[in-house]
Amino acid sequence: MADVSVLNVDLHGKTIGTLTRFAGDRSLFAFNEDYIGDPGRPTLGLFFKDAFGALRTDFPPVQTKILPFFSNLLPEGHLRRYLAEQAGVHPEREFFLLWALGRDLPGAVTVGPADGEAWPPDAIGRRGDDKAAAGDDMLRFSLAGVQLKFSAVQGARGGLTVPASGVGGDWIVKLPSPEHAGIPENEYSMMRLAGLLGMDVPKIDLVDIDGISGLPDGTRRLGGKAFVIERFDRSPGGGRVHIEDFAQVFGVHGDDKYKKASMRSVARVVAAEGTDEDTREFIRRLTFNTLIGNGDMHLKNWSLIYRDGRTASLAPAYDFVSTIAYVPGDRFALNYSRTKDFSGYDEDELAHLAARAALPQKRLIDTARETAADFGAIWNREKNHLPLFDNVREAIDALLPTLPFARAAGK
Repeated sequence: MADVSVLNVDLHGKTIGTLTRFAGDRSLFAFNEDYIGDPGRPTLGLFFKDAFGALRTDFPPVQTKILPFFSNLLPEGHLRRYLAEQAGVHPEREFFLLWALGRDLPGAVTVGPADGEAWPPDAIGRRGDDKAAAGDDMLRFSLAGVQLKFSAVQGARGGLTVPASGVGGDWIVKLPSPEHAGIPENEYSMMRLAGLLGMDVPKIDLVDIDGISGLPDGTRRLGGKAFVIERFDRSPGGGRVHIEDFAQVFGVHGDDKYKKASMRSVARVVAAEGTDEDTREFIRRLTFNTLIGNGDMHLKNWSLIYRDGRTASLAPAYDFVSTIAYVPGDRFALNYSRTKDFSGYDEDELAHLAARAALPQKRLIDTARETAADFGAIWNREKNHLPLFDNVREAIDALLPTLPFARAAGK
């Protein structure tokens, strides 16, 4: 194997930099001069801006892993281990995973070998009999995250097909979990409730798995329903819309998505980069996910979107799941401001968040009160009509009386 390998990093189809791997599995990212010198350049991510908004151009080398921004484009957990096995590489050797999966990453970033080589050298051995097919098979699992999910194309008659190449889908298909029953039904219901509350929710559906074409063998045995959500990082006609999650914003690897920040840190960025409505939407989502007992709103489950290629705003909602039915005693993934306890999310905690994030306290508290009141009415009306398993419905009903905003709304 060559001691040096180079990947081109493209943004909106134009090369803006390179990721270079050196001997010893060290990698280094660098912007090219054209991108640095372009005053109208599209935004790659807030991580690449300094405190004054200028472009950062000096990045330290990274050992074995790659720079967090690019690392967070890759899958995690058991899905990463599966892909690494297919490629014949160690799951922590992220340079090669990015090489293999770089054609259909989240957002508007694509990555490919600078010399045109089609498949990483380390893939030879496990799938050396058909390296191109191996790469295509891997791409079918390439979306960032830990759950088994695929990018799918919607046909003219409404059916979904997972492309054989794994590239080009405008919907995400999320399959049932082998560990927890009813996850697709749970996520569909929570996202449906969020939409009824006026939050920015993409198109969603709950579909029969048997009606989805192109799924790999063995996936249907996990359950009967799949949750599907339209990709907000794709536009009609197959265009790419750039996004970044908050692990990318804060420059932390996925292993630290439950650390290194709090909701007040996220709120500060949303307020600084977005509009007043973005801040209001953030508080609505924070309150809603407390009310449903979602303990998994970590840094990768909040994102920014760049609809014009340069200006950040809060991305549409995703990954809303009530976790308390599966994890009794669960807490919020990150500190609100000082606490992770669902029951600790009250007016005082929100006032502390507002003060530390330099946000108007009254507006935040009024938004949380309004969200809790609206949720109570919609939950009571809809809970028996949603496709929820009984344990989820019962867990939310048991949680609500312990939550200050829900109690106040019920008086």
